[in-house]
Amino acid sequence: MTDVISFPGLGIEIEVSRVAFSLGSIDIYWYAVIIATGFMLALVFAFKNFKRFGIDPDRAIDVIFFAMIFGIIGARLYYVAFQWDMYKDNLMEILNIRGGGLGFYGGIIGGIIGLAIGCKVREQNVLAFLDVAGGAVLIGQGIGRWGNFVNSEAFGSNTTLPWGMTSPKIVSYIERHSEEVMGAVMDPNVPVHPTFFYESLWCAIGLFVFCYVMKKRKFDGQMVLFYLGWNGFGRMLIEGLRTDSLMIGPFRISQLIGALMFIFAVCAFRVAMKFLKSELRPEWLGIFAVTEKGKLVAEGKWDYKNNCEKTEISETKTES
Repeated sequence: MTDVISFPGLGIEIEVSRVAFSLGSIDIYWYAVIIATGFMLALVFAFKNFKRFGIDPDRAIDVIFFAMIFGIIGARLYYVAFQWDMYKDNLMEILNIRGGGLGFYGGIIGGIIGLAIGCKVREQNVLAFLDVAGGAVLIGQGIGRWGNFVNSEAFGSNTTLPWGMTSPKIVSYIERHSEEVMGAVMDPNVPVHPTFFYESLWCAIGLFVFCYVMKKRKFDGQMVLFYLGWNGFGRMLIEGLRTDSLMIGPFRISQLIGALMFIFAVCAFRVAMKFLKSELRPEWLGIFAVTEKGKLVAEGKWDYKNNCEKTEISETKTES
C-alpha cells in the first residue's frame, strides 16, 4: 500500500504508505490519523474560544457529540445518494465507511443539524456556537485535506505549473476513467493540479482572516457566514479543477453548492448589517457573549433550571 508521489517541476519525490501503523490485524491508515489530528486541533480552537462567544464549555461537549454523529451520518448519506448505483444492490455496504465515501457538504449539513439539536437540548446559543464551529471546521478541513495527499486522490486536471504532481496511482486512475467521468481530457503522462493543497492553503488563509474578523464581529452568526462565504467561494473555484467530483448531469455538485453558499452568505450578511442599523432590529441580532446572561453562561454561573444567575440557594435546590 505504498505510492511514490512526485513533483517533477520541483525535483521532489515522496514515498508514502497508506498504513500508519497496525493494531494486531487491524491497519490504521494515515488518512484516519490525519483526520483525527485535524479534529483534535479543531476542538482545541473551539474550547479556547467558547467563553469568548458566551458558550458553556461543559455543556459544549454534549453539543459536539451531537454534531459529530449527525455530521458522519450526513456525510455518508450525501455520498451514497449521489453514488446510488454503487450501493443499490448491496445496501449493507452503505455501513462500510472504512471503504471510503464521505461527502463534505453532507457532513456540513448533518453537522449543523446535530449542532442545532445539541444546542436546543443543552440550552446554548446556536448562532454563537455556529460561529465557533466555523473556525474549527476551517482547521479540520485544512488539515484533513492532507489525507487526500497520502491517498493520491482529490487531484485536479493536467497542469504544466512547477508544483504539478503525479504518481502511479494517479496515472492508473486517469487511464481507467473516461473524459465524461473526469470532466476533462486528461493525459496520464502530464502532472496534475494538487487541488488538495489549494484547498488546504485556502483554509489556512481563511483561518487567519477569521481570527482577525472574529475580534471585530458585529453579531452572532457573522463568523459562520464568513466561513460559508469563504469556503463556498474557494470550493466554487477549486472544484472546477477536480477530476473526481460527484456530478449531477454535466455539473459538479460541490461547485454548485459552493456558489450557492457564497451568494447566501453575502446576501445574509448585507441583510443583517441593514437590520443592525435599523429600528426594526430583532432582539436576537447582536452579540450574546456581551450580555449579562452570556457572561454568566460562559463562566458556568447560569442556573438553567431557574433561568437566573446561580446562587447558593439555587445550587442547593438543583442538588436536592
